[in-house]
Amino acid sequence: QVQLVESGGGLVQPGESLRLSCTVSGSFRLENMAWYRQTPGTQRARIAEIMTYGHTEYDDSVKGRFAISRDSAKTTGYLEMNSLKSDDTGVYYCRGRWNGDEYWGKGTLVIVSS
Repeated sequence: QVQLVESGGGLVQPGESLRLSCTVSGSFRLENMAWYRQTPGTQRARIAEIMTYGHTEYDDSVKGRFAISRDSAKTTGYLEMNSLKSDDTGVYYCRGRWNGDEYWGKGTLVIVSS
């Protein structure tokens, strides 16, 4: 059974950094991985994605502050978040795709507040 589990969320002050992780269990690889963010009253929105060959894309709201990556085994993905703002508060989900399958994690909460 495949599972994606996010970790690394928490409470931080504006300007601080966090690194989120997305770990795969089961026979699955993060060939294509994305991070999504959902804030209260809004739909889940993609903020970063890494493609099969390493190309990355970012939403304008996080460009230059966040960095998506994965390990060489493609079983763990990361989202490095710097210069956090209060607007970055939300639940962060990772999404993986491989061989036509897609899986989501259950999310990790990030709160940016002074």
